[in-house]
Amino acid sequence: MNKPKTRSALPQAHDLEPGLVVATYGRHCLVETPEGRRLICHPRGKKNQVVVGDQVLWQIAGDEGSIEKLQERRNLFYRQDEIRTKSFAANLDRVLILIAADPEYSESQLSRALVAAEAERITPIIALNKSDLAQPFAQAWERLAPYRAMGYSVMPISLSPRSPVADDGVTALCKHLQGLTTLVLGPSGSGKSTLINRLVPGALVETGEISLALNSGKHTTTSTRWYWVPALDASTEMGAETGAARTALIDSPGFQEFGLHHIEPTRLADCMPDLRQHLGGCKFYNCTHLHEPGCAVLAQVETEQHPGTISVRRHRIYAQLFEELGQQRW
Repeated sequence: MNKPKTRSALPQAHDLEPGLVVATYGRHCLVETPEGRRLICHPRGKKNQVVVGDQVLWQIAGDEGSIEKLQERRNLFYRQDEIRTKSFAANLDRVLILIAADPEYSESQLSRALVAAEAERITPIIALNKSDLAQPFAQAWERLAPYRAMGYSVMPISLSPRSPVADDGVTALCKHLQGLTTLVLGPSGSGKSTLINRLVPGALVETGEISLALNSGKHTTTSTRWYWVPALDASTEMGAETGAARTALIDSPGFQEFGLHHIEPTRLADCMPDLRQHLGGCKFYNCTHLHEPGCAVLAQVETEQHPGTISVRRHRIYAQLFEELGQQRW
């Protein structure tokens, strides 16, 4: 006797459509199809686990869509404190950390963002805004010397519409972004919106349209948004028809704190290039690089008598982070 055929509760993979998550808000997200069509989708299950940049498989559910599967991610950039985890975006090529010369940026927050990028093996770029302010910029640029010495790309830019500088640095910055997917990260007031509005004509209009679609007309905005950058794609001799990768920027909300509780304290030094290059040379295998004799890292911390390759400020930040990450695990 043949058993009756049963219908699977879940759709088969060949019945699903691919899509890219370009905005999220609460239980809703906006998915873009390969043809460029966008529609509201709802992830299956009670918890929304998709973020901007995710590749998903979805199907039509009424006049909207239902996300049935989250494709494997290359990486996920996020921060975590004692209370919650904040995911920014997935499948990134670059993280652009935008800071300003005035008001003075927080080196601790800069270092935290860099550690988070290193932990996910995402290449970071530092852009220092307000190069038109001579004295504050010179001081801020000098503070970034250790980061240039580590090999990070540190770009001077000026996003002021009344900038007196001959070269505002934006063109040079764009060369580092072309054909890549980049998360733009930085504290409030650093110039993220100004940069995106300059590179993406109509970004403000698009933001309003996304907010309207996802929130049923409520005056709220999405926390993270994906933008295609037509100006950079059009400037290259290789057009989209040749298969060249398109350029994308992901705007993120400003932040005042950047928790790293998802990183083990013993992994911290490996996420800091100036410390990482000296790992393996310590006397003790479980060296914390804080006080142990025969520590190869401590031997490179600069002093008045010994220049070293690790600045005192950077090692101090390491020590503070190590203590913070160690305490939260007890």
